[in-house]
Amino acid sequence: MKRLRGLLPVIAGGLAFLALWAAIVWIGDYPDFILPGPGQVLGRFATAWLDGTLVEHTVVTLVEVLLGFAVGATVGLAVGALLARSHRVGMVLSPYLVAAQSTPILALAPLLALWFGDGLLGKIIICALIVFFPVAVSTTVALRGVDRRLIELGRSLRATRRQILATIELPAALPGILGGMRVGITLAVVGAIIGEWAGAQAGLGWLLNIARASTFDTPLLFATLLTIALLGVTLYSAMVAVERRLVGVRG
Repeated sequence: MKRLRGLLPVIAGGLAFLALWAAIVWIGDYPDFILPGPGQVLGRFATAWLDGTLVEHTVVTLVEVLLGFAVGATVGLAVGALLARSHRVGMVLSPYLVAAQSTPILALAPLLALWFGDGLLGKIIICALIVFFPVAVSTTVALRGVDRRLIELGRSLRATRRQILATIELPAALPGILGGMRVGITLAVVGAIIGEWAGAQAGLGWLLNIARASTFDTPLLFATLLTIALLGVTLYSAMVAVERRLVGVRG
């Protein structure tokens, strides 16, 4: 019952948004190729799922997201741990990491598509790049924030550096690290769509291009956007479930 009550404001907000959307379309008398109504979009959404169009392209994008997230999060964890352990390494690498993060991935995507083609590899690299920074930063901050007294206690018990990292630092820093991963999994979706937008043979980003530029199927464009949003929410919820499983409910 508590969960149901918690969902009521979300459902009410969604219904209010749909009502406002329908009112805008009705008052403005917009044609379908400019702004379709919510009924048309939901109908096209259902049709595209039933005929397999959205299923096929969602699977392609999901594979890109998961592989890119796995690569980016793994490298981010390793680099974040290295930065947390060595201030000297942090002083050397931090300017380059910030500079790389400041470069828009939208500008890099066409170049990466040129280098690696429009296949899976380029999308994985784009997703990994966009996931790497928040995971690396959250790992660095979380590890540096571990209570130094716990580390001194481990040293007094003659624990090795690896044992201290595995039994003290990582468990204490895990909530912060997983917080960065929550951000990273949603950014991975953005990275996959940008990569497909720059060049692809399939995927939700590719479908957006087709619906917008080739078929002028605006309801399909909105249905694809809805699918992307649902994919992001689902992956974020899965990461929250993993976090609750590992560290429990906080707050």
